[in-house]
Amino acid sequence: MSVPMSTWKGTAPVRQGKIARDFHKNWFPYLAFVPVLIWFIVFCYGPMWGVLIAFKDFKPLLGFAKSEWVGLQHFRDFISGPDFGRQFRNTVLLSLWCLAIGFPIPILLAIMINELRGRFFKKSVQTITYMPHFISIVVICGIIHIFTQPYGLLTNLISFFTGATANRSLLGEAGLFRPVYTLSGVWQNMGWDSIIYLAAMSNISPELYESADLDGAGRVGKIWHITLPGIRPTILILLIFAVGGMMNSNWEKIILLYNPLTYETADVFSTYVYRRGIREGSFSFSTAVGLFNSVINFILLLFTNAISRRFSETSLW
Repeated sequence: MSVPMSTWKGTAPVRQGKIARDFHKNWFPYLAFVPVLIWFIVFCYGPMWGVLIAFKDFKPLLGFAKSEWVGLQHFRDFISGPDFGRQFRNTVLLSLWCLAIGFPIPILLAIMINELRGRFFKKSVQTITYMPHFISIVVICGIIHIFTQPYGLLTNLISFFTGATANRSLLGEAGLFRPVYTLSGVWQNMGWDSIIYLAAMSNISPELYESADLDGAGRVGKIWHITLPGIRPTILILLIFAVGGMMNSNWEKIILLYNPLTYETADVFSTYVYRRGIREGSFSFSTAVGLFNSVINFILLLFTNAISRRFSETSLW
């Protein structure tokens, strides 16, 4: 149904009047937001014009303006290239591993911490699980290398349970890269990621738990019928963000862990962009690969948000 023009003519001045009155009343928050707005414009939106070199044969000596336009040539070369299938499969599978294992564990950890009654023990568990998040990714990868080397701690542990020989490096076997990458990420981030769920649980009314006690509900019943529904909007929002960033692997960690022996399962789009862009100087081609990756992420974000909006009352917009 079309909107009468008179309605549009009357709406704009009304909105401008509301904004002006709100600015006059809350001028300090508006003023405090200006540096944030400038930061986004300069460092986030300003550099986005550089993505146009994905459609050019960019030569640094010629500059952006004089480099030749090539249209979608870099995208066609990438999709028809011999490594596209392997990198696409690795990116999707590694992301699914992280989503399937890394997403629910912080929820379970937050529920377990929330159920603890001893204050000292509760704080101790929180501190111990938070600490790995603050360790540098370089140090984390160094620890992983030490533990997974021949006769390392993890190597000996796996050898003890499986009977395999311990004179091998776990990071030298392609079939073990995904478990090592995913489980080390869970260890590093589960405590930090559980914070937001604990914050959501703190907003659940204690009267609900008291009513459940009167009805004879046990701990599992209260978790299932009160705690999980209480944090469901938070879970859905974080799930939308997680799916929307599925194709963004932790490329720094992969580069520090992988080697030619594990390319078959470890080489993803992000590492390919690094090798072609930084090592080989193919700036246009690597930008095209990065743009392709970002478009897929954007489509996944829209799709997940639409599904969440369709089947629940929670969505990003």
